[in-house]
Amino acid sequence: MRTRLTDLADQAGVSTATVSRVLNGKPGVSARARQAVLAALDMLGYERPEKLRMRSAGLVGLVVPELTNPVFPAFAQIIETMLTDRGYTPLLCTQSPGGTTEDQYVELLMDHGVDGIVFVSGLHADTTASKDRYHRLRGRGVPLVLVNGYAEGVDAPAVSTDDSAAMDQAMRHLHSLGHRAIGLAIGPTRFVPSQRKRDAFLALLEKQGDVAAPESHVVSTLFTVEGGHAAATELLTSGHTAVVCGSDLMALGAVRAARALGLRVPEDVSVIGFDDSPLIAFTDPPLTTVRQPVAAMGQAAVSALVAEITGTRPARAELLFHPELVVRGSTGSVPAPAPDAGTRAAAPVAR
Repeated sequence: MRTRLTDLADQAGVSTATVSRVLNGKPGVSARARQAVLAALDMLGYERPEKLRMRSAGLVGLVVPELTNPVFPAFAQIIETMLTDRGYTPLLCTQSPGGTTEDQYVELLMDHGVDGIVFVSGLHADTTASKDRYHRLRGRGVPLVLVNGYAEGVDAPAVSTDDSAAMDQAMRHLHSLGHRAIGLAIGPTRFVPSQRKRDAFLALLEKQGDVAAPESHVVSTLFTVEGGHAAATELLTSGHTAVVCGSDLMALGAVRAARALGLRVPEDVSVIGFDDSPLIAFTDPPLTTVRQPVAAMGQAAVSALVAEITGTRPARAELLFHPELVVRGSTGSVPAPAPDAGTRAAAPVAR
């Protein structure tokens, strides 16, 4: 296929002269423009010229739990892109129930002589899993970075979203809309992010005062649409007017549960997700959610790993990234009490 400079220039948003300089390996082109031209080549189906196929600086393993939750492909894409920009070749390892385990992937990566490994929401985030596997890797001198799941005692940089800040933002928003009967639908509490969200939620309930049995406002299931549906059904039938969810998939399940109960979102029930996954803005209704700063976290993870690989020891303190509440159409003012509200089991209301 003949490469058309105008097509590449239009796709990359640069001039044809810039495209020509990139294709011919000439200097005077910014790194951003060069990357835009390379991306345009890939997107339009052109093969890269031989002179642009740089030799890899090394292999880096990227281990993610699964790809059904859209936030994990988002992390993978960001981290892979940034590793490529640094000259490294990423090797993506995706787990699935009943498939290849994290430990099996690590053995494979070691056989390939990887220079380092990035773990996203892996066994390091599971408080019931042994951390010996990471100690052994560090004992062999393998650079590691842990994303979303701080593992105390592991000699590796850690990058996480501030789950306490996320919960505070969600609760403040719902309180501003008049909600007091608020429930939390969360995934398995053995995972560090779930524990942190749960602990922050309970602390906020206790702070607002006059809330009986705070634990009764938390339902732990799975980080899936089905899990969110089950958790929200329990919370909504016990009188909650708003549900904060541990993931966007759970929030979609909560919306489905509300409709199955004959409730409208947001007129009768407000729902907040977590992640701001791709396409969430286009759901019905568009989902209010707490956005993870995926790009910033991915950049920090890659920077820390490259520093470790090149002999510069990065800080071992956990880097917490501030999330952002994105308000859309799934949250609204607390509904007025229905005439037959007395027949419905009401959740304790703080005053």
